[in-house]
Amino acid sequence: MKIICLTGGLASGKSTASEYLGTLGADVIDADRLGHRVYDPGTQAYRKVIDTFGEEVVSDDNQIDRKILGGKVFGKPEELKKLTDIVWPEIRRLASLEISGFDAINPDTTIVLEAAVLFEAGWEDLGDEIWVVVVEREVAIKRAIARDGFDRAAVESRLDSQLSNDERVSRADIVIDNSSTLESMLAQLDTQWQRVKPA
Repeated sequence: MKIICLTGGLASGKSTASEYLGTLGADVIDADRLGHRVYDPGTQAYRKVIDTFGEEVVSDDNQIDRKILGGKVFGKPEELKKLTDIVWPEIRRLASLEISGFDAINPDTTIVLEAAVLFEAGWEDLGDEIWVVVVEREVAIKRAIARDGFDRAAVESRLDSQLSNDERVSRADIVIDNSSTLESMLAQLDTQWQRVKPA
């Protein structure tokens, strides 16, 4: 089994990259999807989030209202840390379970763990290699505006709150540059996949 940790900033194309690797034969784990599961009623994190942030974060259908929760932590580093201290260990636990499951089915598999907060959460040790998808800042801004409909200021604010490309690249084993065409990025992924794919 080989585990690739894949990360990148806003509008870098990391999800496109992980989906493509899935079509090539990788078993893909999406940490963002696991992050949604963490909030499910009945989980440990669900209870802790309510205990920490109050009953008002629970909507009428007993789900955690992520908009209300987001409002409580946005722009408040201490509150955000309280939330990530609850959520990140739980996402890691779920990711480890999925890794074990894939390994049990096929010990020769190559797994891609896609995680936007890989470095921030300290999950690098889960993988054998770290792949970082980078995109030039201006390209990221244009893509995010086109994709999400945000205005430029909102996109720049989100980018400024993330690690820089330089910081990510300095901790990467492999850098995938997605500043030009999709075809160019897929070609880079093809090259790396030949190296890491199951024998």
